[in-house]
Amino acid sequence: MSQSLAQQLVAWRRELHQYPELSNEEFATTERITGWLKEAEITILPFDLATGVVAEIGQGEPLIALRADIDALPIEEIVPVAFRSQHPGVMHACGHDVHTSVILGAAKLLKEREQSLPGRVRLLFQPAEERFGGAKTLINAGALQDVAAIFGMHNAPELPVGIFATRGGPFYANVDRFDIEIHGKGAHAARPQEGVDAIVIASQIVSALQTLVSRSYSPLESVVVSVTRIEGGNTWNVLPQKVVLEGTVRTHNSAIRSELPQRLRLLIEGIAGGFGARAELNWHPGPPALINTERWAEFSKQVAARQGYEVQHADLQMGGEDFAFYLHNTPGTFVSIGSNSEFGLHHPGFNPDEALLYPAANYFSQLAEAALKDIA
Repeated sequence: MSQSLAQQLVAWRRELHQYPELSNEEFATTERITGWLKEAEITILPFDLATGVVAEIGQGEPLIALRADIDALPIEEIVPVAFRSQHPGVMHACGHDVHTSVILGAAKLLKEREQSLPGRVRLLFQPAEERFGGAKTLINAGALQDVAAIFGMHNAPELPVGIFATRGGPFYANVDRFDIEIHGKGAHAARPQEGVDAIVIASQIVSALQTLVSRSYSPLESVVVSVTRIEGGNTWNVLPQKVVLEGTVRTHNSAIRSELPQRLRLLIEGIAGGFGARAELNWHPGPPALINTERWAEFSKQVAARQGYEVQHADLQMGGEDFAFYLHNTPGTFVSIGSNSEFGLHHPGFNPDEALLYPAANYFSQLAEAALKDIA
C-alpha cells in the first residue's frame, strides 16, 4: 500500500501543480479534491463554501482537525519540469499543492483504519490562505465547531527532507499591510522648484521607515518593515502629483504591533509636511501571530520522532500564516517539514522534493490517531 499511495500522492501533487488557482478562485481545485475524497469513500460535509472542502472520517467523540491550504500565487513559473503550471502567471510557489496532497494521503490512511479510530478526524482543505481570509471563512462556516485540537503544516525549503521542526508558543509573526499616498505638486522636471517632488519625499520616507525600526526598538525585538511597491509618475520629464508606497510590517510583540500604525503615521506626515506635501497612511491588519499550544507542540514532536523524523526546535518565523486564526479559537500546533528546494517560498523557481509526501502523510495520520487517543 505504501508504494502505491506514495505514487498516488506524487500524481495528485503534479496535477494540482499543473492547474493552480488563485485565492477564492479554487473552483477546479475544489472539484478535484472532492472527487478524490469521494473515490476513497470519505464523507464530504455540507458546509456552505464557494471554494474549499471539509470532510470527515470516523465517528463519535473526540473530534480533531487536519488542515491543508489549496490556493496558489500570481507568479510565472520558471521550473523546467513536465508538470509545470498550465495557467500563465499562476504558480504553486508556496507548496500548497504539497500540503493538499499530504493531507489527502493522511485521509486515505485514516480511512483504512476508520473502524478503530477512537473519534473523528475532520479534514479542512482551506481556500485563500495567501490572502489571509480562508481560515476565517471556514471558522465562520462552523468548520471548527466541537474540534478539540487542530494540526497543520508548511513545507520548509531551507530544511532537508526528513527534518521536522516546530516550537511551542509564538512561531509565525503578526502580519499587517500598509499603503502610503504622498500628495505633492506636479511640475516640469526642468523646473522642480515650481513643484513639490513626491518622488523625493517617498525616498525620504522609505529610508526613515528603516530608521524607525533600528532606532526605536530593541535589536532583540523582531520587527520588520518592508516597502515592496513604489508607484509614481508616467513619463520622463514630469514630476508626478502623487506617489504610492505599499509594504508590510511583521512583529511578534503585540504591544509593538498596536503602536506601530501611529508611529508610522507621525513619521510620514512629518516628513511630507516638512516638504510642503501631504501624506496619508492606510493600515490593513492581517492575521495575528501564530502561537502554538505548548502541549500539542511537544506532542507533535514526539510523534514525529517515532515516525523517523529528525526533530528540531524551530526558529521564530517572520512570515505570516492564517492558521493563526484557528489557534486563537482552538488548541493545536503548526509544524515545518523539510522540502529541500534550491529556491525558497514565493520564488518562481521553487521546486520542493516530492520525497517528503508519503512520510508526511503517514505522520499526519499517526498524529491524528495519537491525538484522538490522548484526548479520549
